[in-house]
Amino acid sequence: MRLVGDNVEQGIYSTDQALRMAQDQNLDLVEISPTATPPVCRVIDYSKFKYEQKKKTRELKAKQTKVVIKEIRFGPNTDDHDFAFKLKHAQEFLKEGAKIKAYVHFVGRSIVFKERGEILLLKFAQALEDLAKVEQLPKLEGKRMFLYLAPKVVAPPKKAAAPKEAGKEGKPAADKAKAAKPAAEAAAETAEKAPTETQIADQGAE
Repeated sequence: MRLVGDNVEQGIYSTDQALRMAQDQNLDLVEISPTATPPVCRVIDYSKFKYEQKKKTRELKAKQTKVVIKEIRFGPNTDDHDFAFKLKHAQEFLKEGAKIKAYVHFVGRSIVFKERGEILLLKFAQALEDLAKVEQLPKLEGKRMFLYLAPKVVAPPKKAAAPKEAGKEGKPAADKAKAAKPAAEAAAETAEKAPTETQIADQGAE
């Protein structure tokens, strides 16, 4: 057999040699590819290997999303009130993430109205176009015509851009400087017009 792995010197060994190598490490000799020529084996802790395999299987199952399919049945002569009632249910199912299998059931000679059933299902799909995408257009199978819908994936809302701080882009700072300039000029002009202490003293002496 061929031994592979990091804990052995890889190569071709007899069964007795491979078993001895596994026993020396208190591990197990496990055949991983019986159909190869020669068969491929590894020296591993088999109980630990089985535990890790089960753990991976559980993790995969947990990640799998269970698909729920809701059926909605129509007749070829469904009236507007019944149509609206079933449409409301379909909207609720789609918002919950379920798929829709809508179908028209033809009884007896009503099969001659299959075009009416197709129009009904297309109208149903159009009424749900904001919430659902068509996976299969109306298709007649026996005495039933099926339409399959899946919920649309809603994109997450975009984050609002943070307001830019004044001075980072240069322009807001420049605007502030422009606004401050007239104020400084006005202050200087006021200072020039204001009488100095000397002028006040001279006026008092007179």
